[in-house]
Amino acid sequence: MQAPRKEVRNLAIIAHVDHGKTTLLDGLLRQTGALPPKVAAVERVMDSDAQERERGITIHAKNTAIRFEGVHIHLVDTPGHADFGGEVERVLGMVDAVLLLVDAVEGVMPQTRFVLRKALEHGLRPILVVNKIDRPEQRAAEVLDEVFDLLVELGADDTQLDFPVVYASAKQGTASREIGGPRKDLRPLLETLLEYAPAPVVDLEAPLQFQAMTLAYDEFLGRLVIGRVARGRLRRGATVVRIGADGEPQSFRVTKLFGALGVDRVEIEEAAAGDLCMIAGVDSIEIGDTVCDASAPEPLPRVTVDPPTVRVRFSVNNSPLAGREGRFVTSRQIGERLRREALGNVSIRIEPTESPEIFEVAARGEMQIGVLVEEMRREGYEFSVSRPEIITREVVGRRCEPVEDVVAEVPEACQGAVLEKLSQRRARIVSMERRGVTSILQFVVPSRGLFGYRSEFLSDTRGEGILHRTVRGYEPWTGDLPTRSVGAIVATEGGDTTAYALWKIQERADLFVGPGVPCYEGMIVGANRRAGDMNVHVSRAKKLTNIRAAGKDENVVLTPPRLVAVEWALGWIAEDELLEVTPKSLRLRKRALSGSQRKR
Repeated sequence: MQAPRKEVRNLAIIAHVDHGKTTLLDGLLRQTGALPPKVAAVERVMDSDAQERERGITIHAKNTAIRFEGVHIHLVDTPGHADFGGEVERVLGMVDAVLLLVDAVEGVMPQTRFVLRKALEHGLRPILVVNKIDRPEQRAAEVLDEVFDLLVELGADDTQLDFPVVYASAKQGTASREIGGPRKDLRPLLETLLEYAPAPVVDLEAPLQFQAMTLAYDEFLGRLVIGRVARGRLRRGATVVRIGADGEPQSFRVTKLFGALGVDRVEIEEAAAGDLCMIAGVDSIEIGDTVCDASAPEPLPRVTVDPPTVRVRFSVNNSPLAGREGRFVTSRQIGERLRREALGNVSIRIEPTESPEIFEVAARGEMQIGVLVEEMRREGYEFSVSRPEIITREVVGRRCEPVEDVVAEVPEACQGAVLEKLSQRRARIVSMERRGVTSILQFVVPSRGLFGYRSEFLSDTRGEGILHRTVRGYEPWTGDLPTRSVGAIVATEGGDTTAYALWKIQERADLFVGPGVPCYEGMIVGANRRAGDMNVHVSRAKKLTNIRAAGKDENVVLTPPRLVAVEWALGWIAEDELLEVTPKSLRLRKRALSGSQRKR
Protein backbone atom coordinates (compact mmCIF):
# COMPACT_ATOMS: atom_id res chain seq x y z
CA MET A 1 0.00 0.00 0.00
CA GLN A 2 1.38 3.39 -0.98
CA ALA A 3 1.93 6.03 1.69
CA PRO A 4 4.06 9.20 2.00
CA ARG A 5 7.43 8.95 3.79
CA LYS A 6 7.36 12.23 5.71
CA GLU A 7 10.91 11.78 7.01
CA VAL A 8 12.38 11.98 3.46
CA ARG A 9 12.60 14.68 0.77
CA ASN A 10 14.25 14.42 -2.66
CA LEU A 11 15.16 17.59 -4.56
CA ALA A 12 17.36 18.59 -7.50
CA ILE A 13 18.96 22.03 -7.67
CA ILE A 14 18.64 23.36 -11.23
CA ALA A 15 19.67 26.67 -12.77
CA HIS A 16 21.51 28.42 -15.57
CA VAL A 17 25.31 28.26 -15.38
CA ASP A 18 26.86 30.61 -12.77
CA HIS A 19 23.59 31.36 -11.01
CA GLY A 20 24.92 29.85 -7.76
CA LYS A 21 23.71 26.25 -7.41
CA THR A 22 26.91 24.80 -5.97
CA THR A 23 27.50 27.81 -3.72
CA LEU A 24 23.98 27.49 -2.30
CA LEU A 25 24.55 23.80 -1.70
CA ASP A 26 27.72 24.71 0.23
CA GLY A 27 25.63 27.00 2.43
CA LEU A 28 23.01 24.32 3.13
CA LEU A 29 25.72 21.80 4.05
CA ARG A 30 27.34 24.27 6.46
CA GLN A 31 23.99 25.37 7.92
CA THR A 32 23.09 21.79 8.84
CA GLY A 33 26.59 20.79 10.01
CA ALA A 34 26.98 18.18 7.27
CA LEU A 35 30.55 19.24 6.37
CA PRO A 36 33.50 17.83 8.32
CA PRO A 37 35.94 20.45 9.67
CA LYS A 38 38.64 19.56 7.11
CA VAL A 39 36.47 20.73 4.17
CA ALA A 40 34.26 23.31 5.90
CA ALA A 41 36.36 26.20 4.56
CA VAL A 42 36.52 24.89 0.97
CA GLU A 43 34.40 26.75 -1.59
CA ARG A 44 32.22 24.77 -4.06
CA VAL A 45 33.01 21.60 -2.17
CA MET A 46 30.78 19.53 -4.49
CA ASP A 47 32.86 20.48 -7.55
CA SER A 48 35.51 17.86 -6.78
CA ASP A 49 36.65 17.20 -10.36
CA ALA A 50 39.79 19.05 -11.48
CA GLN A 51 38.13 20.40 -14.63
CA GLU A 52 35.12 21.60 -12.65
CA ARG A 53 37.37 23.67 -10.41
CA GLU A 54 39.39 25.04 -13.33
CA ARG A 55 36.35 25.98 -15.39
CA GLY A 56 34.22 27.10 -12.44
CA ILE A 57 31.22 25.03 -13.59
CA THR A 58 29.50 21.79 -12.60
CA ILE A 59 30.01 19.02 -15.16
CA HIS A 60 28.74 15.89 -13.36
CA ALA A 61 25.56 15.65 -11.27
CA LYS A 62 26.34 14.82 -7.64
CA ASN A 63 24.19 13.46 -4.86
CA THR A 64 24.40 14.58 -1.24
CA ALA A 65 22.10 14.69 1.79
CA ILE A 66 21.49 16.79 4.87
CA ARG A 67 19.38 16.41 8.02
CA PHE A 68 17.05 19.15 9.23
CA GLU A 69 14.52 18.79 12.05
CA GLY A 70 14.50 15.01 11.76
CA VAL A 71 14.00 14.97 7.96
CA HIS A 72 16.59 13.41 5.61
CA ILE A 73 16.81 15.74 2.59
CA HIS A 74 18.49 14.31 -0.51
CA LEU A 75 19.91 17.08 -2.72
CA VAL A 76 21.33 16.66 -6.23
CA ASP A 77 23.61 19.35 -7.69
CA THR A 78 23.12 19.44 -11.48
CA PRO A 79 25.19 21.03 -14.27
CA GLY A 80 24.10 24.44 -15.53
CA HIS A 81 25.74 24.34 -18.95
CA ALA A 82 23.55 23.21 -21.87
CA ASP A 83 26.12 20.70 -23.14
CA PHE A 84 25.65 18.61 -19.98
CA GLY A 85 21.84 18.58 -20.13
CA GLY A 86 21.87 14.76 -20.20
CA GLU A 87 22.95 14.81 -16.55
CA VAL A 88 19.95 17.01 -15.69
CA GLU A 89 17.47 14.79 -17.54
CA ARG A 90 18.61 11.67 -15.68
CA VAL A 91 18.58 13.31 -12.27
CA LEU A 92 15.02 14.62 -12.60
CA GLY A 93 13.78 11.03 -12.62
CA MET A 94 15.10 10.55 -9.06
CA VAL A 95 13.50 13.53 -7.31
CA ASP A 96 10.05 14.79 -6.29
CA ALA A 97 10.64 18.56 -6.57
CA VAL A 98 13.17 21.03 -7.94
CA LEU A 99 14.89 23.99 -6.37
CA LEU A 100 15.04 26.50 -9.24
CA LEU A 101 17.74 29.15 -8.83
CA VAL A 102 17.50 32.37 -10.82
CA ASP A 103 20.00 35.22 -10.64
CA ALA A 104 18.40 38.39 -9.22
CA VAL A 105 20.25 40.46 -11.85
CA GLU A 106 20.41 38.28 -14.99
CA GLY A 107 16.95 36.77 -14.57
CA VAL A 108 15.67 34.04 -16.89
CA MET A 109 18.41 32.76 -19.22
CA PRO A 110 18.44 30.07 -21.97
CA GLN A 111 19.39 27.19 -19.68
CA THR A 112 16.70 28.27 -17.20
CA ARG A 113 14.15 27.57 -19.90
CA PHE A 114 15.71 24.18 -20.73
CA VAL A 115 15.93 22.81 -17.18
CA LEU A 116 12.51 24.16 -16.21
CA ARG A 117 10.88 22.58 -19.27
CA LYS A 118 12.40 19.21 -18.33
CA ALA A 119 11.20 19.57 -14.73
CA LEU A 120 7.64 20.35 -15.85
CA GLU A 121 7.67 17.33 -18.20
CA HIS A 122 8.41 15.16 -15.13
CA GLY A 123 5.49 16.78 -13.27
CA LEU A 124 7.78 18.33 -10.64
CA ARG A 125 6.81 21.38 -8.62
CA PRO A 126 9.39 24.19 -8.57
CA ILE A 127 10.53 26.03 -5.45
CA LEU A 128 11.99 29.34 -6.67
CA VAL A 129 15.12 30.81 -5.11
CA VAL A 130 15.98 34.30 -6.33
CA ASN A 131 19.72 34.27 -5.65
CA LYS A 132 22.28 37.11 -5.32
CA ILE A 133 19.69 39.33 -3.64
CA ASP A 134 22.58 41.15 -1.91
CA ARG A 135 23.76 42.77 -5.16
CA PRO A 136 22.87 46.49 -5.34
CA GLU A 137 21.62 46.16 -8.94
CA GLN A 138 19.23 43.29 -8.12
CA ARG A 139 15.78 43.38 -9.73
CA ALA A 140 14.08 40.55 -7.86
CA ALA A 141 10.49 41.70 -8.53
CA GLU A 142 11.04 41.76 -12.31
CA VAL A 143 12.80 38.38 -12.20
CA LEU A 144 9.83 36.87 -10.34
CA ASP A 145 7.51 38.08 -13.14
CA GLU A 146 9.90 36.63 -15.77
CA VAL A 147 9.82 33.20 -14.09
CA PHE A 148 6.01 33.25 -13.87
CA ASP A 149 5.71 34.22 -17.55
CA LEU A 150 8.13 31.43 -18.49
CA LEU A 151 6.08 28.85 -16.53
CA VAL A 152 2.91 29.98 -18.30
CA GLU A 153 4.68 29.78 -21.67
CA LEU A 154 5.90 26.24 -20.91
CA GLY A 155 2.40 25.04 -20.00
CA ALA A 156 2.69 24.68 -16.21
CA ASP A 157 -0.45 23.61 -14.36
CA ASP A 158 -2.07 25.52 -11.49
CA THR A 159 -0.10 23.68 -8.80
CA GLN A 160 3.21 24.39 -10.52
CA LEU A 161 2.28 28.06 -11.01
CA ASP A 162 1.57 28.41 -7.29
CA PHE A 163 5.25 28.15 -6.40
CA PRO A 164 6.86 29.42 -3.18
CA VAL A 165 9.63 32.04 -3.42
CA VAL A 166 12.72 32.50 -1.27
CA TYR A 167 15.15 35.41 -1.67
CA ALA A 168 18.72 34.37 -0.88
CA SER A 169 22.37 35.22 -1.03
CA ALA A 170 24.17 31.91 -1.45
CA LYS A 171 27.55 33.60 -1.04
CA GLN A 172 26.56 35.06 2.34
CA GLY A 173 24.57 31.96 3.36
CA THR A 174 21.38 33.92 4.13
CA ALA A 175 17.75 33.81 2.99
CA SER A 176 14.36 35.42 3.57
CA ARG A 177 10.81 34.90 2.35
CA GLU A 178 10.42 38.63 1.71
CA ILE A 179 12.43 40.77 -0.71
CA GLY A 180 13.48 43.26 1.94
CA GLY A 181 13.13 40.93 4.91
CA PRO A 182 15.92 40.29 7.44
CA ARG A 183 18.42 37.62 6.37
CA LYS A 184 20.37 35.85 9.11
CA ASP A 185 20.93 32.32 7.77
CA LEU A 186 19.41 29.74 5.40
CA ARG A 187 16.79 28.48 7.86
CA PRO A 188 13.89 30.14 5.92
CA LEU A 189 14.91 28.15 2.83
CA LEU A 190 15.13 24.86 4.76
CA GLU A 191 11.71 25.47 6.32
CA THR A 192 10.29 26.18 2.85
CA LEU A 193 11.71 22.86 1.59
CA LEU A 194 9.99 20.91 4.35
CA GLU A 195 6.71 22.77 3.82
CA TYR A 196 6.44 22.65 0.03
CA ALA A 197 8.61 19.77 -1.25
CA PRO A 198 6.35 16.69 -1.37
CA ALA A 199 7.36 13.57 0.51
CA PRO A 200 7.81 10.51 -1.74
CA VAL A 201 4.65 8.39 -1.93
CA VAL A 202 5.85 4.77 -2.05
CA ASP A 203 5.00 1.17 -1.24
CA LEU A 204 7.53 -0.20 1.27
CA GLU A 205 6.15 -3.74 1.29
CA ALA A 206 6.01 -4.35 -2.47
CA PRO A 207 8.76 -6.29 -4.33
CA LEU A 208 11.97 -4.34 -4.89
CA GLN A 209 12.44 -1.94 -7.81
CA PHE A 210 15.58 0.22 -8.11
CA GLN A 211 16.64 2.13 -11.25
CA ALA A 212 20.24 3.02 -12.11
CA MET A 213 20.52 6.72 -12.99
CA THR A 214 24.24 7.47 -12.65
CA LEU A 215 27.45 5.47 -12.62
CA ALA A 216 30.57 6.23 -10.57
CA TYR A 217 33.82 4.41 -9.96
CA ASP A 218 35.85 3.71 -6.82
CA GLU A 219 39.34 2.22 -7.10
CA PHE A 220 38.64 -0.09 -4.13
CA LEU A 221 34.96 -0.96 -4.69
CA GLY A 222 34.85 -0.86 -8.50
CA ARG A 223 31.73 0.40 -10.23
CA LEU A 224 29.14 2.21 -8.11
CA VAL A 225 25.54 2.47 -9.28
CA ILE A 226 23.55 5.49 -8.06
CA GLY A 227 19.78 5.56 -8.27
CA ARG A 228 16.48 5.61 -6.44
CA VAL A 229 14.55 2.80 -4.80
CA ALA A 230 11.14 3.03 -6.46
CA ARG A 231 9.42 0.46 -4.23
CA GLY A 232 10.20 -2.15 -1.61
CA ARG A 233 13.50 -2.37 0.27
CA LEU A 234 17.06 -2.90 -0.94
CA ARG A 235 19.24 -4.76 1.58
CA ARG A 236 22.99 -5.27 1.71
CA GLY A 237 23.94 -8.88 0.93
CA ALA A 238 20.66 -9.58 -0.89
CA THR A 239 20.63 -11.51 -4.17
CA VAL A 240 18.74 -9.51 -6.80
CA VAL A 241 18.39 -9.45 -10.59
CA ARG A 242 19.32 -6.77 -13.11
CA ILE A 243 17.09 -6.26 -16.16
CA GLY A 244 18.85 -4.50 -19.03
CA ALA A 245 17.74 -3.17 -22.40
CA ASP A 246 17.42 -6.73 -23.76
CA GLY A 247 14.97 -7.69 -20.99
CA GLU A 248 17.03 -10.68 -19.82
CA PRO A 249 17.38 -10.89 -16.00
CA GLN A 250 20.91 -11.28 -14.63
CA SER A 251 21.43 -12.28 -11.00
CA PHE A 252 24.00 -10.63 -8.71
CA ARG A 253 24.65 -9.99 -5.02
CA VAL A 254 24.68 -6.52 -3.45
CA THR A 255 28.08 -6.56 -1.73
CA LYS A 256 27.99 -2.96 -0.47
CA LEU A 257 25.20 -0.41 -0.01
CA PHE A 258 25.82 3.29 0.62
CA GLY A 259 23.84 6.38 1.44
CA ALA A 260 25.05 9.99 1.43
CA LEU A 261 25.51 12.55 4.19
CA GLY A 262 27.35 15.74 3.33
CA VAL A 263 30.35 14.91 1.15
CA ASP A 264 30.78 11.41 2.61
CA ARG A 265 29.47 8.01 1.59
CA VAL A 266 27.87 6.24 4.53
CA GLU A 267 27.58 2.45 4.54
CA ILE A 268 24.02 1.34 5.31
CA GLU A 269 22.27 -1.97 5.77
CA GLU A 270 19.03 -1.08 3.99
CA ALA A 271 17.55 1.54 1.66
CA ALA A 272 13.77 1.89 1.56
CA ALA A 273 11.52 3.09 -1.26
CA GLY A 274 12.05 6.81 -1.83
CA ASP A 275 15.73 6.75 -0.82
CA LEU A 276 18.64 7.61 -3.11
CA CYS A 277 21.51 5.18 -2.63
CA MET A 278 24.61 3.59 -4.19
CA ILE A 279 25.18 -0.11 -4.96
CA ALA A 280 28.54 -1.85 -5.30
CA GLY A 281 28.89 -5.39 -6.56
CA VAL A 282 27.83 -5.42 -10.21
CA ASP A 283 30.08 -4.52 -13.15
CA SER A 284 27.67 -5.10 -16.02
CA ILE A 285 24.91 -2.64 -15.11
CA GLU A 286 24.07 0.29 -17.41
CA ILE A 287 22.14 3.51 -16.89
CA GLY A 288 18.41 2.86 -17.12
CA ASP A 289 18.63 -0.76 -15.97
CA THR A 290 16.24 -1.91 -13.23
CA VAL A 291 17.32 -3.91 -10.19
CA CYS A 292 14.42 -6.11 -9.00
CA ASP A 293 13.51 -8.78 -6.54
CA ALA A 294 14.28 -12.18 -8.09
CA SER A 295 10.68 -13.29 -7.50
CA ALA A 296 9.16 -10.27 -9.33
CA PRO A 297 11.38 -9.12 -12.25
CA GLU A 298 9.38 -6.08 -13.39
CA PRO A 299 11.48 -3.42 -15.19
CA LEU A 300 10.80 0.31 -14.97
CA PRO A 301 10.62 2.45 -18.17
CA ARG A 302 14.13 3.19 -19.39
CA VAL A 303 15.68 6.64 -19.17
CA THR A 304 15.39 8.73 -22.34
CA VAL A 305 17.39 11.86 -23.15
CA ASP A 306 17.43 14.30 -26.05
CA PRO A 307 19.63 13.10 -28.94
CA PRO A 308 23.12 14.54 -29.63
CA THR A 309 23.48 17.49 -32.02
CA VAL A 310 27.22 17.47 -32.84
CA ARG A 311 29.68 14.76 -33.87
CA VAL A 312 33.44 14.46 -34.29
CA ARG A 313 35.81 11.67 -35.24
CA PHE A 314 38.45 10.34 -32.87
CA SER A 315 41.31 8.54 -34.60
CA VAL A 316 44.68 7.03 -33.83
CA ASN A 317 47.48 9.60 -33.90
CA ASN A 318 49.63 8.88 -36.96
CA SER A 319 51.84 11.97 -37.00
CA PRO A 320 55.67 11.70 -37.05
CA LEU A 321 55.67 12.61 -33.32
CA ALA A 322 53.15 9.90 -32.37
CA GLY A 323 53.84 7.72 -29.33
CA ARG A 324 56.38 10.01 -27.67
CA GLU A 325 54.16 11.35 -24.88
CA GLY A 326 51.09 9.13 -24.51
CA ARG A 327 50.69 5.83 -22.65
CA PHE A 328 47.49 4.71 -24.45
CA VAL A 329 47.90 5.11 -28.21
CA THR A 330 46.27 2.10 -29.92
CA SER A 331 42.79 1.97 -31.45
CA ARG A 332 41.78 -0.75 -28.98
CA GLN A 333 42.68 1.42 -25.97
CA ILE A 334 41.02 4.53 -27.41
CA GLY A 335 37.88 2.57 -28.36
CA GLU A 336 37.57 1.00 -24.89
CA ARG A 337 37.89 4.42 -23.22
CA LEU A 338 35.22 5.95 -25.47
CA ARG A 339 32.83 3.05 -24.91
CA ARG A 340 33.38 3.37 -21.15
CA GLU A 341 32.46 7.06 -21.41
CA ALA A 342 29.26 6.27 -23.32
CA LEU A 343 28.33 3.71 -20.67
CA GLY A 344 28.28 6.34 -17.94
CA ASN A 345 27.04 9.27 -20.03
CA VAL A 346 23.87 8.54 -21.95
CA SER A 347 24.04 11.82 -23.90
CA ILE A 348 27.21 10.63 -25.70
CA ARG A 349 27.05 8.02 -28.47
CA ILE A 350 29.91 6.07 -30.03
CA GLU A 351 29.51 4.74 -33.57
CA PRO A 352 31.93 2.60 -35.63
CA THR A 353 33.15 3.91 -38.98
CA GLU A 354 34.60 2.49 -42.18
CA SER A 355 38.00 2.21 -40.45
CA PRO A 356 38.73 0.30 -37.20
CA GLU A 357 41.07 3.14 -36.18
CA ILE A 358 38.38 5.86 -36.37
CA PHE A 359 35.45 6.31 -33.94
CA GLU A 360 32.53 8.69 -34.43
CA VAL A 361 31.53 10.43 -31.19
CA ALA A 362 28.19 12.29 -31.01
CA ALA A 363 27.52 14.72 -28.15
CA ARG A 364 25.44 17.73 -27.09
CA GLY A 365 27.99 20.42 -27.96
CA GLU A 366 31.58 21.55 -28.32
CA MET A 367 32.14 21.93 -24.58
CA GLN A 368 31.05 18.37 -23.84
CA ILE A 369 33.47 17.09 -26.49
CA GLY A 370 36.17 19.41 -25.16
CA VAL A 371 35.75 18.10 -21.62
CA LEU A 372 36.00 14.50 -22.86
CA VAL A 373 39.15 15.29 -24.87
CA GLU A 374 40.75 17.02 -21.88
CA GLU A 375 39.88 14.14 -19.54
CA MET A 376 41.41 11.59 -21.92
CA ARG A 377 44.64 13.51 -22.43
CA ARG A 378 45.05 13.86 -18.64
CA GLU A 379 44.63 10.11 -18.34
CA GLY A 380 47.52 9.53 -20.77
CA TYR A 381 45.69 8.99 -24.09
CA GLU A 382 47.05 10.16 -27.43
CA PHE A 383 44.76 10.60 -30.46
CA SER A 384 43.51 12.98 -33.17
CA VAL A 385 40.14 14.75 -33.38
CA SER A 386 38.35 16.15 -36.45
CA ARG A 387 36.35 19.37 -36.76
CA PRO A 388 32.85 19.10 -35.22
CA GLU A 389 29.91 18.83 -37.60
CA ILE A 390 26.21 19.09 -36.84
CA ILE A 391 23.76 16.16 -37.02
CA THR A 392 20.80 16.91 -39.32
CA ARG A 393 17.32 15.35 -39.27
CA GLU A 394 14.52 14.81 -41.74
CA VAL A 395 11.35 16.52 -40.45
CA VAL A 396 8.24 16.27 -42.65
CA GLY A 397 10.44 15.62 -45.66
CA ARG A 398 12.68 18.65 -45.05
CA ARG A 399 16.31 18.69 -44.00
CA CYS A 400 16.53 20.33 -40.58
CA GLU A 401 19.46 21.36 -38.38
CA PRO A 402 19.79 22.12 -34.64
CA VAL A 403 19.42 25.77 -33.63
CA GLU A 404 20.27 27.42 -30.33
CA ASP A 405 18.92 30.23 -28.18
CA VAL A 406 21.77 32.68 -27.66
CA VAL A 407 21.84 35.56 -25.18
CA ALA A 408 24.77 38.01 -25.51
CA GLU A 409 25.49 40.54 -22.77
CA VAL A 410 27.78 43.12 -24.38
CA PRO A 411 28.94 46.70 -23.78
CA GLU A 412 26.79 49.08 -25.80
CA ALA A 413 29.80 50.22 -27.86
CA CYS A 414 30.41 46.62 -29.04
CA GLN A 415 26.80 45.88 -30.00
CA GLY A 416 27.31 46.59 -33.72
CA ALA A 417 30.22 44.16 -34.11
CA VAL A 418 28.28 41.33 -32.45
CA LEU A 419 25.19 41.96 -34.58
CA GLU A 420 27.28 41.98 -37.76
CA LYS A 421 29.20 38.77 -36.97
CA LEU A 422 26.09 36.81 -35.94
CA SER A 423 24.06 37.98 -38.92
CA GLN A 424 26.79 36.55 -41.15
CA ARG A 425 26.27 33.25 -39.30
CA ARG A 426 22.54 33.17 -40.18
CA ALA A 427 21.34 34.40 -36.78
CA ARG A 428 17.95 36.03 -36.39
CA ILE A 429 17.52 38.53 -33.59
CA VAL A 430 14.66 37.99 -31.14
CA SER A 431 14.99 40.97 -28.80
CA MET A 432 17.26 43.81 -27.70
CA GLU A 433 17.28 45.36 -24.23
CA ARG A 434 19.44 47.91 -22.44
CA ARG A 435 20.43 47.61 -18.79
CA GLY A 436 22.60 50.59 -17.96
CA VAL A 437 25.62 50.54 -20.29
CA THR A 438 25.04 46.87 -21.20
CA SER A 439 22.99 45.59 -24.12
CA ILE A 440 21.17 42.24 -23.81
CA LEU A 441 20.80 40.69 -27.27
CA GLN A 442 18.77 37.52 -27.86
CA PHE A 443 19.20 35.47 -31.04
CA VAL A 444 18.25 32.15 -32.58
CA VAL A 445 21.38 30.81 -34.33
CA PRO A 446 22.16 27.54 -36.19
CA SER A 447 24.47 25.43 -34.03
CA ARG A 448 27.05 25.18 -36.83
CA GLY A 449 27.18 28.98 -37.00
CA LEU A 450 28.56 29.07 -33.45
CA PHE A 451 31.54 26.79 -34.08
CA GLY A 452 34.62 28.76 -33.12
CA TYR A 453 32.64 31.96 -32.46
CA ARG A 454 33.37 32.35 -28.73
CA SER A 455 36.95 33.56 -29.26
CA GLU A 456 35.76 36.08 -31.89
CA PHE A 457 33.04 37.24 -29.51
CA LEU A 458 35.54 37.87 -26.71
CA SER A 459 37.77 39.82 -29.10
CA ASP A 460 34.87 41.91 -30.44
CA THR A 461 33.70 42.76 -26.89
CA ARG A 462 37.25 43.30 -25.53
CA GLY A 463 36.76 40.45 -23.08
CA GLU A 464 33.77 42.13 -21.41
CA GLY A 465 30.97 40.19 -23.16
CA ILE A 466 29.13 37.15 -21.79
CA LEU A 467 27.62 34.58 -24.18
CA HIS A 468 24.94 32.10 -23.09
CA ARG A 469 23.59 29.38 -25.38
CA THR A 470 21.33 26.34 -25.21
CA VAL A 471 19.80 24.03 -27.82
CA ARG A 472 16.34 25.19 -28.88
CA GLY A 473 15.33 22.45 -31.31
CA TYR A 474 15.43 21.79 -35.06
CA GLU A 475 14.58 24.19 -37.88
CA PRO A 476 14.92 23.98 -41.69
CA TRP A 477 18.46 24.13 -43.11
CA THR A 478 19.46 27.78 -43.60
CA GLY A 479 22.02 27.29 -46.37
CA ASP A 480 25.79 27.45 -46.54
CA LEU A 481 27.74 29.53 -44.03
CA PRO A 482 30.96 31.48 -44.65
CA THR A 483 34.06 29.42 -43.99
CA ARG A 484 37.13 30.43 -42.00
CA SER A 485 38.37 33.79 -43.27
CA VAL A 486 42.07 33.10 -42.66
CA GLY A 487 44.40 30.38 -43.87
CA ALA A 488 46.94 28.25 -42.05
CA ILE A 489 50.73 28.55 -41.82
CA VAL A 490 51.92 25.02 -42.63
CA ALA A 491 55.42 23.68 -41.96
CA THR A 492 57.23 22.24 -45.00
CA GLU A 493 60.10 20.53 -43.14
CA GLY A 494 60.60 18.62 -39.91
CA GLY A 495 62.85 19.74 -37.06
CA ASP A 496 62.75 22.25 -34.20
CA THR A 497 61.38 25.70 -34.90
CA THR A 498 63.92 28.55 -34.85
CA ALA A 499 63.48 32.13 -33.67
CA TYR A 500 64.98 33.39 -36.93
CA ALA A 501 62.42 31.56 -39.11
CA LEU A 502 59.46 32.55 -36.93
CA TRP A 503 60.62 36.17 -36.84
CA LYS A 504 60.55 36.29 -40.63
CA ILE A 505 56.90 35.18 -40.83
CA GLN A 506 55.29 36.71 -37.73
CA GLU A 507 54.38 39.95 -39.55
CA ARG A 508 52.04 37.92 -41.78
CA ALA A 509 50.85 35.36 -39.20
CA ASP A 510 49.51 34.77 -35.71
CA LEU A 511 51.85 32.08 -34.39
CA PHE A 512 50.76 29.01 -32.41
CA VAL A 513 54.30 27.87 -31.51
CA GLY A 514 57.45 29.44 -30.14
CA PRO A 515 61.12 28.69 -30.89
CA GLY A 516 62.58 25.28 -30.09
CA VAL A 517 59.30 23.37 -30.61
CA PRO A 518 59.48 20.04 -32.53
CA CYS A 519 57.46 20.17 -35.75
CA TYR A 520 56.93 18.07 -38.88
CA GLU A 521 55.80 18.53 -42.45
CA GLY A 522 52.07 19.30 -42.53
CA MET A 523 51.93 20.70 -38.98
CA ILE A 524 50.09 24.02 -38.61
CA VAL A 525 52.26 26.54 -36.75
CA GLY A 526 50.07 29.64 -37.09
CA ALA A 527 47.17 31.43 -38.76
CA ASN A 528 47.73 33.33 -42.00
CA ARG A 529 46.25 36.81 -41.83
CA ARG A 530 44.86 36.36 -45.33
CA ALA A 531 42.71 33.68 -46.92
CA GLY A 532 44.60 30.65 -48.20
CA ASP A 533 47.31 28.50 -46.67
CA MET A 534 50.97 29.49 -46.67
CA ASN A 535 53.79 26.91 -46.63
CA VAL A 536 56.89 27.95 -44.66
CA HIS A 537 60.21 26.47 -43.53
CA VAL A 538 59.97 27.12 -39.76
CA SER A 539 63.17 25.26 -38.78
CA ARG A 540 65.45 27.34 -41.00
CA ALA A 541 68.49 28.83 -39.22
CA LYS A 542 70.37 32.00 -40.12
CA LYS A 543 73.25 31.26 -42.44
CA LEU A 544 76.70 31.97 -41.07
CA THR A 545 79.51 33.62 -43.08
CA ASN A 546 83.09 34.61 -42.34
CA ILE A 547 82.36 38.23 -43.26
CA ARG A 548 81.88 40.57 -40.35
CA ALA A 549 78.98 42.99 -40.82
CA ALA A 550 79.61 46.71 -40.46
CA GLY A 551 76.47 47.20 -38.40
CA LYS A 552 75.03 45.15 -35.55
CA ASP A 553 72.96 42.04 -36.20
CA GLU A 554 69.20 42.36 -36.48
CA ASN A 555 67.49 42.04 -33.11
CA VAL A 556 65.06 39.07 -33.18
CA VAL A 557 61.97 39.93 -31.12
CA LEU A 558 59.10 37.42 -31.19
CA THR A 559 55.50 38.00 -30.19
CA PRO A 560 54.37 35.38 -27.64
CA PRO A 561 52.49 32.58 -29.47
CA ARG A 562 48.81 31.92 -28.99
CA LEU A 563 48.10 29.18 -26.45
CA VAL A 564 46.12 26.41 -28.17
CA ALA A 565 43.11 25.27 -26.10
CA VAL A 566 40.95 22.26 -26.95
CA GLU A 567 37.62 24.01 -27.58
CA TRP A 568 39.17 26.92 -29.47
CA ALA A 569 41.12 24.49 -31.69
CA LEU A 570 38.02 22.40 -32.46
CA GLY A 571 36.24 25.53 -33.65
CA TRP A 572 39.22 26.85 -35.64
CA ILE A 573 40.32 23.82 -37.68
CA ALA A 574 38.91 23.26 -41.18
CA GLU A 575 37.56 20.08 -42.77
CA ASP A 576 41.01 19.04 -44.01
CA GLU A 577 42.68 19.54 -40.62
CA LEU A 578 42.94 17.66 -37.33
CA LEU A 579 43.69 18.43 -33.69
CA GLU A 580 46.50 16.19 -32.43
CA VAL A 581 46.07 15.55 -28.69
CA THR A 582 48.77 14.17 -26.37
CA PRO A 583 49.17 14.38 -22.57
CA LYS A 584 51.69 17.21 -22.96
CA SER A 585 50.86 18.90 -26.27
CA LEU A 586 48.04 20.14 -28.48
CA ARG A 587 49.06 20.43 -32.13
CA LEU A 588 47.14 21.41 -35.25
CA ARG A 589 47.91 19.54 -38.48
CA LYS A 590 46.69 18.82 -41.97
CA ARG A 591 45.04 15.46 -42.62
CA ALA A 592 47.43 14.90 -45.53
CA LEU A 593 50.86 15.80 -44.21
CA SER A 594 52.70 15.76 -47.54
CA GLY A 595 52.45 18.99 -49.53
CA SER A 596 52.29 17.07 -52.82
CA GLN A 597 49.29 15.05 -51.58
CA ARG A 598 47.45 18.20 -50.48
CA LYS A 599 47.83 19.74 -53.95
CA ARG A 600 45.90 16.82 -55.42
